[in-house]
Amino acid sequence: MSGTNSPEAVKKLLENMQSDLRALSLECKKKFPPVKEAAESGIIKVKTIAARNTEILAALKENSSEVVQPFLMGCGTKEPKITQLCLAAIQRLMSHEVVSETAAGNIINMLWQLMENSLEELKLLQTVLVLLTTNTVVHDEALSKAIVLCFRLHFTKDNITNNTAAATVRQVVTVVFERMVAEDERHRDVVEQPVLVQGNSNRRSVSTLKPCAKDAYMLFQDLCQLVNADAPYWLVGMTEMTRTFGLELLESVLNDFPQVFLQHQEFSFLLKERVCPLVIKLFSPNIKFRQGSSTSSSPAPVEKPYFPICMRLLRVVSVLIKQFYSLLVTECEIFLSLLVKFLDGDKPQWLRAVAVESIHRLCVQPQLLRSFCQSYDMKQHSTKVFRDIVNALGSFIQSLFLVPPTGNPATTNQAGNNNSGGPVSAPANSGMLGIGGGVTLLPAFEYRGTWIPILTVTVQGSAKATYLEMLDKVEPPTIPEGYAMSVAFHCLLDLVRGITSMIEGELGEVETECQTTTTEAVSSPAQSSEQQELQSTSDQMDKAIVSRAVWEEMVNACWCGLLAALSLLLDASTDEAATENILKAELTMAALCGRLGLVTSRDAFITAICKGSLPPHYALTVLNTTTAATLSNKSYSIQGQSVMMISPSSESHQQVVAVGQPLAVQPQGTVMLTSKNIQCMRTLLNLAHCHGAVLGTSWQLVLATLQHLVWILGLKPSSGGALKPGRAVEGPSTVLTTAVMTDLPVISNILSRLFESSQYLDDVSLHHLINALCSLSLEAMDMAYGNNKEPSLFAVAKLLETGLVNMHRIEILWRPLTGHLLEVCQHPNSRMREWGAEALTSLIKAGLTFNHDPPLSQNQRLQLLLLNPLKEMSSVNHPDIRLKQLECVLQILQSQGDSLGPGWPLVLGVMGAIRNDQGESLIRTAFQCLQLVVTDFLPTMPCTCLQIVVDVAGSFGLHNQELNISLTSIGLLWNISDYFFQRGETIEKELNNEEAAQQKQAEEKGVVLNRPFHPAPPFDCLWLCLYAKLGELCVDPRPAVRKSAGQTLFSTIGAHGTLLQPSTWHTVIWKVLFHLLDRVRESSTTADKEKIESGGGNILIHHSRDTAEKQWAETWVLTLAGVARIFNTRRYLLQPLGDFSRAWDVLLDHIQSAALSKNNEVSLAALKSFQEILQIVTPVRDSDKPETPPAVNVPVPVLLGSISGPGLNRPFVRTDSIGERLGRYSSSEPPVVTDELEDLNLWWAAWNTWYRVGSESTKPPITFDKLTFIPSQPFLTALIQIFPALYQHIKTGFNMDDLQKLGVILHSAVSVPISSDASPFILPSYTEAVLTSLQEAVLTALDVLQKAICIGPENMQIMYPAIFDQLLAFVEFSCKPPQYGQLETKHIANAKYNQAEWVALNYVPFAERSLEVVVDLYQKTACHKAVVNEKVLQNIIKTLRVPLSLKYSCPSESTWKLAVSSLLKVLSIGLPVARQHASSGKFDSMWPELANTFEDFLFTKSIPPDNLSIQEFQRNESIDVEVVQLISTEILPYANFIPKEFVGQIMTMLNKGSIHSQSSSFTEAEIDIRLREEFSKMCFETLLQFSFSNKVTTPQEGYISRMALSVLLKRSQDVLHRYIEDERLSGKCPLPRQQVTEIIFVLKAVSTLIDSLKKTQPENVDGNTWAQVIALYPTLVECITCSSSEVCSALKEALVPFKDFMQPPASKVQNGES
Repeated sequence: MSGTNSPEAVKKLLENMQSDLRALSLECKKKFPPVKEAAESGIIKVKTIAARNTEILAALKENSSEVVQPFLMGCGTKEPKITQLCLAAIQRLMSHEVVSETAAGNIINMLWQLMENSLEELKLLQTVLVLLTTNTVVHDEALSKAIVLCFRLHFTKDNITNNTAAATVRQVVTVVFERMVAEDERHRDVVEQPVLVQGNSNRRSVSTLKPCAKDAYMLFQDLCQLVNADAPYWLVGMTEMTRTFGLELLESVLNDFPQVFLQHQEFSFLLKERVCPLVIKLFSPNIKFRQGSSTSSSPAPVEKPYFPICMRLLRVVSVLIKQFYSLLVTECEIFLSLLVKFLDGDKPQWLRAVAVESIHRLCVQPQLLRSFCQSYDMKQHSTKVFRDIVNALGSFIQSLFLVPPTGNPATTNQAGNNNSGGPVSAPANSGMLGIGGGVTLLPAFEYRGTWIPILTVTVQGSAKATYLEMLDKVEPPTIPEGYAMSVAFHCLLDLVRGITSMIEGELGEVETECQTTTTEAVSSPAQSSEQQELQSTSDQMDKAIVSRAVWEEMVNACWCGLLAALSLLLDASTDEAATENILKAELTMAALCGRLGLVTSRDAFITAICKGSLPPHYALTVLNTTTAATLSNKSYSIQGQSVMMISPSSESHQQVVAVGQPLAVQPQGTVMLTSKNIQCMRTLLNLAHCHGAVLGTSWQLVLATLQHLVWILGLKPSSGGALKPGRAVEGPSTVLTTAVMTDLPVISNILSRLFESSQYLDDVSLHHLINALCSLSLEAMDMAYGNNKEPSLFAVAKLLETGLVNMHRIEILWRPLTGHLLEVCQHPNSRMREWGAEALTSLIKAGLTFNHDPPLSQNQRLQLLLLNPLKEMSSVNHPDIRLKQLECVLQILQSQGDSLGPGWPLVLGVMGAIRNDQGESLIRTAFQCLQLVVTDFLPTMPCTCLQIVVDVAGSFGLHNQELNISLTSIGLLWNISDYFFQRGETIEKELNNEEAAQQKQAEEKGVVLNRPFHPAPPFDCLWLCLYAKLGELCVDPRPAVRKSAGQTLFSTIGAHGTLLQPSTWHTVIWKVLFHLLDRVRESSTTADKEKIESGGGNILIHHSRDTAEKQWAETWVLTLAGVARIFNTRRYLLQPLGDFSRAWDVLLDHIQSAALSKNNEVSLAALKSFQEILQIVTPVRDSDKPETPPAVNVPVPVLLGSISGPGLNRPFVRTDSIGERLGRYSSSEPPVVTDELEDLNLWWAAWNTWYRVGSESTKPPITFDKLTFIPSQPFLTALIQIFPALYQHIKTGFNMDDLQKLGVILHSAVSVPISSDASPFILPSYTEAVLTSLQEAVLTALDVLQKAICIGPENMQIMYPAIFDQLLAFVEFSCKPPQYGQLETKHIANAKYNQAEWVALNYVPFAERSLEVVVDLYQKTACHKAVVNEKVLQNIIKTLRVPLSLKYSCPSESTWKLAVSSLLKVLSIGLPVARQHASSGKFDSMWPELANTFEDFLFTKSIPPDNLSIQEFQRNESIDVEVVQLISTEILPYANFIPKEFVGQIMTMLNKGSIHSQSSSFTEAEIDIRLREEFSKMCFETLLQFSFSNKVTTPQEGYISRMALSVLLKRSQDVLHRYIEDERLSGKCPLPRQQVTEIIFVLKAVSTLIDSLKKTQPENVDGNTWAQVIALYPTLVECITCSSSEVCSALKEALVPFKDFMQPPASKVQNGES
């Protein structure tokens, strides 16, 4: 009002007043002079005041009575124009607040008069209003008069006045109370004094109240009186009043000024004593009313509800409850119970509607609801008001569905159309929906044919009522269909929203407070403050406990009703938004129950959502199996009525968005999902996602439902456990509409996020989740038993997802998680277990790669924990699982191999656990892992694991599924050994440390340390394990494996054996090598001889390997050779070991048994090994080896070379390399000297073995059949070839016995035949005179011997004869091949190669070579005493007699020729020796033998072959001639020293040779012999020479020769005579060829004789002889007539020499003279 105090405003006011007064005086000049005068005096008065006073307004106020007077008088004229002018002027004064109390009283009185006269009614109201609002001067009776004036104007006949008056009344009532509030404000700071009771005249007022308060009190009290139809105390002069108006006023006061009633006892008293009883009284008709009674218009209460009053009462009640609940607890209980009753079905529709609106107003005030709960529900013996309200709403909603509303028939029909989906034109009364006539498809609830539209009644969270605001309506309005339902629906939603947000807010506060106070209490250092802190904490705790009790009670009170109503609505809802709201309410309730730990209610809400997610009737079967199902069968008591939980109705008008298979053991048909199901599902996901922490055991419900939905929608797990849309495998495929197709990725995404968010759950909640998933998975497993249908993999996939996101605390869930997954892995359903394995392996891999804190390298326990399930998987027998396990191992190796550390034994164990029967692919994968380990990770693993690697690699070698793997694993063992070799020092150090630690532990525990090969050092044990593994592989059933393992074993021992301690070699020899030899020998000897058709697949097997026996033979060969090689190369290490000789014997025994095995390959190889160990260089003594320490007498191999690992550039010298080992001996132990004697023993052992092998193998078997084993040529050759080397070592002790033994073996060996199929290889062709290698070897052996004898001591020379005997025996083979037992051999030329026959060898070259050797040897040794004594020469001659007598009948022509030449050579040396020893008689028996030999040769009985050429014949003849020459030069000249009988025999022979007497029959032989002209000639000459030689010593000899000549000549004479006779008789016929030949021979002999006689000394020729010669002449002449030209030419030659006899006869004188 500052504007009215400014000088200008004041000036203006004065001017206006004066002008008003002037105007008044003008108007009243004629009719009302008194008024005119008053006006004029007023002008003067105003001017005077203005002039005199500085404070003009104050002065005006003081004098206001006088100032106002003229205007009041003006009003009294009752002239409208004047009255209006006056009222305006008065208003102006009032607005400037220049009216005093008195003046105001006067003004009111004047207004009252005007009112009674019904003048200027609106102006009056305006004036009253201005008067009361601009200042507070009007009090008490004046005020009451003013108010009554307004009331009275309200009841005029004029509508405008009525309404204006009503508004004015409202404003005035407000003003009265506002004044009181202002007054309280002013006095607020003043300390209230004890009020003195003043004697106040007004009996009805309350003395203690201040003035404004008193007015307000009086006013309110009278309003109650009036509404109650009683007389007012203060508002005197009231004539009439309506209850509706009274109630409105009461409501506005209560609503606008609650603090007045709350702060002042007096007012509180009014509320309790007046208002409440009044309301209850007015409610009675509504309570008692049942529909159907007549209505009356009288304002008096009647027994029928009256809409305006009822509605206003409800408004009042709403305010009372809202504002004054704390004052009116009991009264409110009554009001609330009434409200609940008004919802009953038998109340009028409009009543129910307004009641619902009222309840809605309460529902948006959660604090209020909380108070109800505390005041009623939590008190004993009190109505459970809060519960009743909620239940009433529930019943109300149900009743709307169950009883169709009678209110509006039109809408009911409309509903019918809607079912068919046609557009609905909105009925008139639901105009708010159909504004503008637009056609919309209404959102609605629909249940069992009842269709109720959903109207937009209010904004969420505010209770804007429609019917509670219809203050102008008198008749009950028609309620549009769906209105009540919509409001009730909003009630529920707001109720839930309010309660949950309130409780959760408070919960949050309590939690934070508790946290802060506890932390403060803990951290506070000062003692004193601690007490307070603890005190406050405990207070807060108490408070929290109280609060929690309230919250729990609230939830317990409302959840049943809420759930019943919401479930029903959810089922009935056809509108997405409504559905969303319902679901949100259920979700928030479930979460709240969860937070408060109210399990039953939580599970009930969750069950409801779950049911909504699944198709109708489906839900029951699933959820009834779970714990929460008990709820769905409970009936909740709502207001005493029993209401069943409504289960979803089947006929739903929802859009079907998906058709899928139900998840059941026997799915019947398909089920349909509607969009609402999907919506529920999303809510469920949301619930689990946001409130997982409070779900606890109900995770099971949630997950079970999700599992079913996921199944129906056909989502299948993909990597990492996320679910992706995939086709269902069986049955009709899942049908999805496009709507849901776009939703699926979202759903799948939310599903994943749901499990991702499990990382924020606390440990307990997480365990709930895991347990739920496990039990779900167990159900899925049960369902999948016994059929191979697609199982539900939801639980497994989600276990995986949960595990993956909780890696940071994996320890707490690892055991239950993996334990369950391992069970899944054993499930018979392949898809199920495949996923179990997928999940398990993914988790293990993720666990190992996860960045743990502390890292795994420092947390071995965790690492082993993570790897353990991988090991456990080995107990599963399904190959697919094992494959997954191994793939996992492979990936772990590839990513984590370097950091496995203590996990290695587990990982290796997994590879090693693969059994032979587990299929190729498994073994192959496991093997891949192993290969990776061996190639990349040996250096990174602890050395103690190396032995496991060896074991595992060995076990793969033994797998027989896939040969290549076995072979490659052997290669790996070789690589491992290489690694050991290269890293020897570090491995040894680490192992020794480990050993020491274990030793210590073992001692502490008092147990013996147990490990294989124990006494040996740990590094050597590692090697021994490797060797032992390879040893096992060497006796594998598969030949290729044995071969490879054998090669590897011997290579590793060979290459790396130097690393072993000397003592370990003992183990290697006895435990590894000999053990292996024993096993191989046993297997070989017992192997099957059946033929193996093929090597599996299309592999052809070579005939040399086509039986198991032959394959084992190869192994035996390899093993024996390997062991022999080690003995050979490592002898320097083995010999000092002490039992070397025993080892040597065992080895020889093995060689012997191998050599005597009935298998060519083995036996031959045994000999090769024998050769190898015999060619051992004698260990060089240190005297010859300057580089070894001088004190040492240990044999060192001649060649050691630098010990460098294969492929290493640097030599790797072990700390205990050989040099040092030698060094050790020199210091600590006495030097070990291997004495010669021991060596000799070894060699003699070898000789004995050789002898046994030789004699056994060459001994002919007793009987022969097809399978008889006859040793092969290479074997025999090798056997014999061993002897020379062996002999070098034993020659000092080699005696005659040994030589005999040797001879037997040589003879037998050479006698062994060969099989016809081998002969082409051994003998290039029959015609080539080649020795077989066996024969060569035999001769070499003898050669070695004889050379040794030659340079040996005297006593050895007695062996010469034995050697000659041996050789001569061989010479005999040329004519008589040796026999081999009873075996029939064929001559090689007749053998058919394709039959298994035995072929005698071509022994001729051998015999001939032996003969040459004999000759050579004899040449050297002819004079040796032993040779002379043992009649060697005689033996030689005796032996040669055989081929010489056979001559042409010899198997080979060369034989007799060689025999002759040999005889000649031998005789040329032997005869002088024989002559020397003539006296001793040692050669006596030789001469007859020699004579016979000459006889047999020169006059052989064998016939030369027909095809012999002339040249050949002549050459053969020349050989005969040579023999005669020998006789003439070497024998006859020494006749004196030669026995006479022998000389006689020779002469007879020469005689026989010089000419043959014609035998009686012409045999071929004679003819042939007769052809030997040269020979005859030679014989003649020799004979003659001998006969006529002047050296004849004895007359007897001369006689022999003379006699021989005469016989010869006589025979010639006879032949000639016979010839002549025959020639004559035969005439023209030619004579037989033989006769012609004979005569020619005789003629030639005659000519030869004459020649010889001429050459002889004349004195040696007997005269008688000449006479006989000459006597032949006539006979010769007679032959001239013969017809044969040949005879003629021979005759001519015979006659010519006779010329020498033709000389004139000499005179006796002359003859005597000469």
